[in-house]
Amino acid sequence: MSDEQNKEELEKVEDAIEVEASNEEADLIDEITQANFRIEELEQALAEEKAKVDEQKDSVVRAAAEVENMRRRAALDVEKARKFALEKFVNELLPVIDNMERAVQQTANLEDEAAKAICEGVELTQKTLLSAVEKFGVKEVNPQGEAFDPDKHQAIGMQPSAEFPANTVMMVMQKGFILNERLLRPAMVMVSQGGDSVDTQA
Repeated sequence: MSDEQNKEELEKVEDAIEVEASNEEADLIDEITQANFRIEELEQALAEEKAKVDEQKDSVVRAAAEVENMRRRAALDVEKARKFALEKFVNELLPVIDNMERAVQQTANLEDEAAKAICEGVELTQKTLLSAVEKFGVKEVNPQGEAFDPDKHQAIGMQPSAEFPANTVMMVMQKGFILNERLLRPAMVMVSQGGDSVDTQA
């Protein structure tokens, strides 16, 4: 083979290698482009899934908070119902308690032994009834000698008094009652004006 032929042969081989390299480079660029496109697709899909997970986490947290709030409200409602379920019943008992107290007051000074025995029986029944309702959170409001409190007392009048300072309960006409710190009925009271003054009725 001559140098000329060798040279041509070498050029053909070089051209073939160049074409092959060019084709491989094009294939590699194509593969890289496709891989980059696939990576972008996967990153976008991952971002969407992350957003869904975050949204679901947020929903779960909100649902858990709502359940906890409902549980707390239900517990408060049950506690209120337990505390104040007796309110209507106790309100019905108040006139009975009042009548027993009036009966004891009316018969306290009787001389008749039979009447005294009945009075003692009524007084004992009254004390037993008050003791029973106290076990369920009912308390008497008997503010004799205390400062007038419009939240617990209902003034039915005011009178001058040298014995009691102004705005002091000088007489309880009807006792009030509280059930578990809630006022059932205010005490009906006469309030002192202090010193000498004109009698005023409310």
